[in-house]
Amino acid sequence: MSFVGPLGEVIAALNAVGVPYMVAGSVASSVWGELRASQDVDLVVEAGRADLVGFCRVLESERWYADKDMAIEAARTISMFNVLDTDSGWKFDIIVRKGRPFSREEFSRRRTTVVDGLTVFIASPEDTILAKLEWARRSESERQVRDAAGIVRVQGEALDVAYIERWAGELGVLDLWGQVRGR
Repeated sequence: MSFVGPLGEVIAALNAVGVPYMVAGSVASSVWGELRASQDVDLVVEAGRADLVGFCRVLESERWYADKDMAIEAARTISMFNVLDTDSGWKFDIIVRKGRPFSREEFSRRRTTVVDGLTVFIASPEDTILAKLEWARRSESERQVRDAAGIVRVQGEALDVAYIERWAGELGVLDLWGQVRGR
């Protein structure tokens, strides 16, 4: 089953309580690069405690699992919590945006695009590459590096390389960026 229907419902719930969001992670890398299967959808949100509690209330039903206490903890710790669609099995990671400069810039650069007929806000290709390289650094995941390389292959000359190099240096992933460019 496609994630697009459930994603549309999650986005509608976020919109109902006025929470700005962007699709990130493997869905973003698949949109900008090469398709990759995933079991979840990452959504970065600009939200506080009350916003996330309201979001959970909007989704409240037998179909959706959205734990308000976990949402409150995610708001408090600037972390994440999960929302599950029990009908389809899709998992949505709701990630509270960090306050650091890169995270603010990344969120401000989100773009509108259409994914299988659904209009969504999504992380830019450059920011998706940088996020993938950061995740690769933390987790030593070759999959993240492959995702970033796939975006480079598909986007090519359209990428803002100066932007990527500036942030790669600040984020401590310039060496990984060099590896990705060399692939």
